[in-house]
Amino acid sequence: MQAREESHATFRRLLDAAGEVFATRGYRDATVREICGAAGANVAAVNYHFGDKAGLYRAVLRETHRAAQEPDPSLLDPNADPQDRLHAFVHGMIRKVLDQGRPSWHGRLMAREMVEPTDALDIILEESIRPSWGVLVGIVSQLLGQPLDAAVTVRCAMSIVGQCVSQRHCRPVMERLGIAEPRDAAALASLAAHITQYSLGGIERARRLGTDDSGPEHTGGHP
Repeated sequence: MQAREESHATFRRLLDAAGEVFATRGYRDATVREICGAAGANVAAVNYHFGDKAGLYRAVLRETHRAAQEPDPSLLDPNADPQDRLHAFVHGMIRKVLDQGRPSWHGRLMAREMVEPTDALDIILEESIRPSWGVLVGIVSQLLGQPLDAAVTVRCAMSIVGQCVSQRHCRPVMERLGIAEPRDAAALASLAAHITQYSLGGIERARRLGTDDSGPEHTGGHP
């Protein structure tokens, strides 16, 4: 029993240490030796628990997404008000992007993976990103009264995601512009409410105007 507990403790230390090192240096520049040094473990522990550096990185990404998952039942209820579903989606995404309660490397690691993708991105895409994207496209489609694969549907969904992820990706610029990062639940809720209302205004405008280029555009998934 003690050996099992020690093995699990080593496993957790490696995940946490690897997350910080990968987020700081990136996958390519990070070394197993540095990670093991930070975790207080020997190099063989990585091979035992994860197989190799790539396996460790995949495990860290999965851990990041697992910790961020906070399913909201209203998102999956097709009978719920689509405006309420959109707000729930945006609020959930903002919390995932900026939540101060999680280790600081979570957001930094995912931001780095998006701009410096590795093979692991395809795994996270299928396990987490694509299902989430499908839910959002379904909500926007309902609000617009347009097909899931209509260009206007996809572009409106992309705009919503862009407003959320820019809070992390553009943070260095925002800080230099004096734009404070939301750091508590009330500030996150206020930001989510703003993005939702702004997005609903744009969607309503698009719905009333219609579009000349609403032909099919690949959505990458369905709700």
